[in-house]
Amino acid sequence: MLNSSWIPALVTGSALLLGLGTASAAPSPGSDGIGDPLYPQDGNGGYRVSHYDVKLDYDPAKPDFLVGDTTVDAVATQDLSQFDLDLEGFTVDSVTVDGVPAAVRRAPKHELVITPGQPLARGKRFAVRVRYSGRPGVAWSTASDQGAVHVFGEPHTASGWYPVNDHPSDKATFHVAVTVPDAGWSVLANGAPETPIVRNGKKTFGWTENRPVASYLTGLVIDKFTVRTSKLADGTPVVDAYAPGAESAEPFGRRLPEVMDFLVSKFGPYPFSSVGGIFYPGDSGGGFELQQRPVYPGGIAAKDFTTIVHELAHQWYGNSVSVRSWRDVCLKECFATYTEWLWNEAKEGHDLDAEYRQKVAAAKADPEFWQSPLADPGKELYGGSYTVGPLMLHALRRTIGDAAFFRVLKDWPREHRYGNAAFTDFEQLARRNSGQDLRGFFQAWAYSTTIPSDQYLYPGTLRG
Repeated sequence: MLNSSWIPALVTGSALLLGLGTASAAPSPGSDGIGDPLYPQDGNGGYRVSHYDVKLDYDPAKPDFLVGDTTVDAVATQDLSQFDLDLEGFTVDSVTVDGVPAAVRRAPKHELVITPGQPLARGKRFAVRVRYSGRPGVAWSTASDQGAVHVFGEPHTASGWYPVNDHPSDKATFHVAVTVPDAGWSVLANGAPETPIVRNGKKTFGWTENRPVASYLTGLVIDKFTVRTSKLADGTPVVDAYAPGAESAEPFGRRLPEVMDFLVSKFGPYPFSSVGGIFYPGDSGGGFELQQRPVYPGGIAAKDFTTIVHELAHQWYGNSVSVRSWRDVCLKECFATYTEWLWNEAKEGHDLDAEYRQKVAAAKADPEFWQSPLADPGKELYGGSYTVGPLMLHALRRTIGDAAFFRVLKDWPREHRYGNAAFTDFEQLARRNSGQDLRGFFQAWAYSTTIPSDQYLYPGTLRG
């Protein structure tokens, strides 16, 4: 079973991150890491964030320089004498807590250590404003010699462009406003767009994500886009953007309503207020599931349409329901990959049982195929999420039957909507919905480092 020993450490080390227990006798520093079993220094303890307001000023003629002004609204989860934010790069120009100047120092490699003028009592809501400028962190990636920028990816990107509690367990609402020269540049980001403001030869683009978002799912792309707007049949706004060189992907972007209808039929109501896609040129780098607005290389979309299916499936599996720790990554990648299988079954007539048997036959000759447990992949992070993961889910489907399996697919995003969950939560849901004892199944598929026995490898129609 999943070793959950990190959770007590999380509660203690992050000074009651989850708001449980009693306050300490005297104010003390929040921890400089949240205690994730794979990335223990990710995130910080002593507080929970409720909202980020990120303001950026960027000139594409100076691609290595960025001016930022970010306010972080949070609540203390202990009597707090000091706390950290994650920020890579930059010169920090000033920090205030509730408008009062605070002491600040940098600590390797990404910690911004802040000491407020007065300790913060447990339960106090406070606002930290950080003004910074200079060279961004490594996540800030110029995409062309004209200064276009792509900022997205996982597990560590957010701290490269704004101060953040950088762990998916601390989700918050998000607003970003980016000012660029008024010379054909556009900015695409999470959530719903605001009307751009033009002033003194510059243009400010604002985007609001009004549902909690994990920090790694925030991002932005700055380029000279062709932007297409439309609506789904239910009125949900669609914003698609095509960077120069990616225009050939437009026919695939126009199929988004078809994909959304399919996903809603499998997972239930779409959890967010808008949807769309950002297409950049080339066929390298893969897609990425920015919340409400996935990013795709135009070339990959053209030759492998299921990339769009995969990244949109993440809006339910990974975005609305986010991982509790990074070792739960199967909860997003296994499911998004299996959704590609479901699409091919429904739209392309694929025989999934036959494809499953072929993949298992090939994998039997490769012992390394099974060596990364899905429920605890270790430093490999993704392990077998893209390979073993969809096999596990198809075997589960044949074990518990279609009725229970597809009920699980809808119940999961409904029960954990806008929150976080662990692999053990999924096991419990599958057992509850199927009425079966699945401990042996999950031990064989999710925790073992060897191929499952035939009992679990060929259930139901897979025996044929």
